[in-house]
Amino acid sequence: MNLFEKLYTLIIFSAVVIGIGIGQVELIRTNAESFIVPLLVAMLYITFLQVPMEEIKKSFRNITFSSTSVIINFAWTPILAWLLAMVFLGDHTALYIGFIMLMVTPCTDWYLIFTGIAKGNVALSTAILPLNLLLQVLLLPIYLLIFCGTTDVIELRFLVESILIVLFIPLILSFLTKWLFRNKQQSRENFISKLSLYPIIFLSLAIVAMFASQGQLLLDNLDLMWKIIIPILLFFIVNLFVSQKVGQLMRFPNSDRVSLSLTTLARNSPIALAIAVTAFPDQPLIALVLVIGPLLELPILAIVTQFLLFISNSKYKHKESTH
Repeated sequence: MNLFEKLYTLIIFSAVVIGIGIGQVELIRTNAESFIVPLLVAMLYITFLQVPMEEIKKSFRNITFSSTSVIINFAWTPILAWLLAMVFLGDHTALYIGFIMLMVTPCTDWYLIFTGIAKGNVALSTAILPLNLLLQVLLLPIYLLIFCGTTDVIELRFLVESILIVLFIPLILSFLTKWLFRNKQQSRENFISKLSLYPIIFLSLAIVAMFASQGQLLLDNLDLMWKIIIPILLFFIVNLFVSQKVGQLMRFPNSDRVSLSLTTLARNSPIALAIAVTAFPDQPLIALVLVIGPLLELPILAIVTQFLLFISNSKYKHKESTH
């Protein structure tokens, strides 16, 4: 884990504060919004470039783990997110939609770091990354229509346009880039490694631009932001319990259970954020939820990682004592 990754939460928080600060200048506030989508598209292009799509074949070699992960991430988790949103956020449409968008998109990068720290099966986790990415790109609009389609906020045309612009364009460009480097493996790896820090930089700049243009909205609605804390915490607690129990029932080794828990918990807020900014331009609170989410998620994942390590060490000591 490099310095940027260790300081991820602090960097995001700093971007929020800087954005609100420079947004007090009218010239910046009125022009900042035009930078958000290009920065997010650039961030997603590099993020997709780092996802090892060639690993997707490996995810089908361990069909039991992959199918279990897919069922939890793409069947159970959306239902859980919807139930929590209905109970805690049903009276505020923007928070409701933002929460669901955050929770139905499993992570495609960060959770590998925490998997390694918690002594999970990193190779197995890497193999299901491309599967997670492709499924969430395809299913996110369907979830939005199923769970949020009854609101007046969802407009199918804007949703389709935003997905084409901010998801498929960077995804196709990443495929083309890898194709150009198809016979130059070392050159491709060097190129991708040089870009490894840029997703955080572009995301931070996009958040600065977002809060420069909409920061006052957050300040005026701080009481609403508090409302999302309880459902977010409950999501992590419930899914940690579910993933551990399912792992036990499936008789997964401990390292695979760690991987299952972390792919079930970690969320892909940048993808959801990119969709929210373009699909709901007149609902900035949706995007703000997707920025606040990671400020809570990263510390929670750090705590969960230590909890999983504690469980692993306890089981190891128990085995040692019985021999």
